[in-house]
Amino acid sequence: MTRSLSRRQAVFGGLCLCCLPSLGRAAAEAFEMREVGPGVFVRCGLHEEATAENADAIANIGFIVGRDGVLVTETGGSLADGQWLRAEIRKRTDKLIRHVVLTHVHPDHCFGAAAFAEDKPIIIGHPALRGALEARGAYYRQRLAEILGADRTGSVVYPTQAVTDGAEIDLGDRTLRLTAHGTAHTNCDLSMLDTGSGLLFPADLLFVNRIPSLDGSLVGWLKEAERLKGMGAARAVPGHGPASVELAPALADLTRYLGTLRDETRRAIASDVPIEKAVQSVAQSERDHWLLFDSYNGRNVTQAYKELEWE
Repeated sequence: MTRSLSRRQAVFGGLCLCCLPSLGRAAAEAFEMREVGPGVFVRCGLHEEATAENADAIANIGFIVGRDGVLVTETGGSLADGQWLRAEIRKRTDKLIRHVVLTHVHPDHCFGAAAFAEDKPIIIGHPALRGALEARGAYYRQRLAEILGADRTGSVVYPTQAVTDGAEIDLGDRTLRLTAHGTAHTNCDLSMLDTGSGLLFPADLLFVNRIPSLDGSLVGWLKEAERLKGMGAARAVPGHGPASVELAPALADLTRYLGTLRDETRRAIASDVPIEKAVQSVAQSERDHWLLFDSYNGRNVTQAYKELEWE
């Protein structure tokens, strides 16, 4: 019998529903890694709600191979998904997996980290990631175990190195430049620029095709989107969407939605529109531009309303 979380359960728990994935082996075997730049491999996630059938594969995950080792960027949403990713790495190289980057707290991006325990990599995260995992990790694990089984869920893995502002990782023939962002998509977002390929990895600071999910600060996300624009990259690997995209138009789509969400929420607040009515009216002009709009826009409006009513 298929078991899944209801939206009520996820919202009640204060969580981003897109971050509660499930894993099906048959679906996982259908995925493939794409080389989107020299030594840069990405698996695209599905634009679906997380279920037991969709292989836990709703986020883009991958790795970078350098002269002196491998860096994993996004680990998948469970032990099983991380094991799949590690096997894909071993199909291509026997170099040491030296670094694992956890870009934020959501389990579709970080719960696969347990699969890399034997490699003993440096686990890199935002300074706020540990606290976020301490607050949410046990809840995420419990819910994942109910869906996947405890043996396939994995454990909460904490960062061993924090990026307080910026940091660089040297893989020998390429440098990865990491940036810790202010509260935006979450309160613990990291991005990364690969000098070897010129690709920017903004993680869930950039959604493409799938509607963005607000779990931090709307005003902060718009600010950090401007920061991404100034990083000098032409192309990016989004947290959700194609394996790589042109950065400028993708950010334009993102900021159009977030700007509409901000402006219309502010107008609703100024007009004393109650939150339960605002979720039905705010940003409706964006419906045709995003997959899963009806599933997530209302939650985004709720988050935005709570933030902006105190301006």
